Amino acid sequence: YEIRSGDWSSDVCSSDLSRQGKPVSLLFCDVDFFKQFNDGYGHQVGDECLKAVARTLKDVLRRPADMVARYGGEEFAAVLPDTDIAGALQVAEALRAAVEALGITHRFSRATKVVTISVGAATAVPARQDGSPMPLLKMADEALYAAKENGRNRVATVAPRAV
Repeated sequence: YEIRSGDWSSDVCSSDLSRQGKPVSLLFCDVDFFKQFNDGYGHQVGDECLKAVARTLKDVLRRPADMVARYGGEEFAAVLPDTDIAGALQVAEALRAAVEALGITHRFSRATKVVTISVGAATAVPARQDGSPMPLLKMADEALYAAKENGRNRVATVAPRAV
């Protein structure tokens, strides 16, 4: 799957979750040093790497309502309805560990010798009036930036808040 702007806002901030006061979590995953991987091994190998990462991310998610999709380039997003920050962090770490466990050699990485991901986790309870996913997207993006800034191949989060 590929997420396009606006296609999934109803999933991220659904009125059901809002009415019930239930949280939704969003994970942004970025393949660490993917440009270097793609440049070093070639685009065909890069495409195969992304497919392997996508399959792995999908396989880790167990609940039918959870969704993972390519968000652009080497980024993926996972939407976890009815999931608090503790649950989101567990899933994020499972995703990170599963990609690392693939053991795909990455001699161009400055993080490790294999392909890894950095994950930004954010959780919010959708507001009843405005179902916009933009604040949640911004929080997940901030968390991903923190994971990358702190060494990559890790999970980071920001404080939960209402959206």
